[in-house]
Amino acid sequence: MSKNNAGDAPGGIGLFEKWLSVWVGLGIVAGVSLGYLAPALFGFLAELEFASVNFVVAVLIWAMIYPMMVAVDFGSLHEIGRRPKGLIVTLAVNWLIKPFTMAALGVLFFRYVFAGFIPPDDATQYIAGLILLGVAPCTAMVFVWSQLTRGDPAYTLVQVSVNDVIMIFAFAPIAAFLLGVTDIAVPWDTLLLSVGLYVLAPLAAGALTRRIFFRRAATTEKAEAGLAAYTERLKPVSMLGLVATVIVLFGFQGEVILQRPFLIALIAVPLLIQTYGIFVIAYGAAWLWRIPFSIAAPCALIGTSNFFELAVAVAISLFGLNSGAALATVVGVLVEVPVMLSLVAIANRTKSHFPG
Repeated sequence: MSKNNAGDAPGGIGLFEKWLSVWVGLGIVAGVSLGYLAPALFGFLAELEFASVNFVVAVLIWAMIYPMMVAVDFGSLHEIGRRPKGLIVTLAVNWLIKPFTMAALGVLFFRYVFAGFIPPDDATQYIAGLILLGVAPCTAMVFVWSQLTRGDPAYTLVQVSVNDVIMIFAFAPIAAFLLGVTDIAVPWDTLLLSVGLYVLAPLAAGALTRRIFFRRAATTEKAEAGLAAYTERLKPVSMLGLVATVIVLFGFQGEVILQRPFLIALIAVPLLIQTYGIFVIAYGAAWLWRIPFSIAAPCALIGTSNFFELAVAVAISLFGLNSGAALATVVGVLVEVPVMLSLVAIANRTKSHFPG
């Protein structure tokens, strides 16, 4: 791997994160402002969807993921079986811990801590929305977080792929158990379309790109060098995609954020505690188990982020478009990007404590 990128230079990662955080902050302000000033525009963009998957957001996320997929070396996938620790941590956190801690935090805050501010019926809806977020681990954005921590792209791909397979079988039973209902219908079109758009399509494009580079290069070393230079040139495009995604997501909810800021803040509290708490559990387990940083950071970040398209789609189908459950899942979308960037910064600043 090339050592000339900014992230490997002394202080380079911190400077890059600082400017990325500034641009994301400006993107949040721009999104909320534009969403309030031009609701018709964002209403039109919101309608460009199928199976609750918005195509504008999908294209932007695809632009972010593609550079990560170019870096996937399929020849190294067979070696992951010799390094199962990161995958074990990810699966344990996602399916044995995260759904239940999210449900517990939802009950604690909306049944007790915030009981004086929220009617009981509304509290039930918000708890349901939080539960749906907790049962839906991330599929797409985790590739971005992995890239920002210089994560092992092949290992990250396997972690996400295994999670997706488990989600097909485990999402509905766990959600039904925690919600106390038995008639949850998994929106298969949303689930399968999201996996296709966010994993399979960019993976195929990345594999094709690698094949072209290796066919044209005279030696393997030249092909690797060319790929490294190519992905470095794509980095600004990837980060612009992230900022644009933030603008669009916050623009969709601009009016709600400005009209109900106190309620948004209340819903965000258990989400923030859950996100940072799960990160501490996963990252701490990886540190205790001496997992290399390139695997430890992504495995912790996978457990903390959410598959918000799936959560929003199920909330709408179960409780309605204007329900408190749907609102809670949307708040999860709004909270995720800035919080995950802060966790990326924490990971990068603590990488010296992990094996290389």
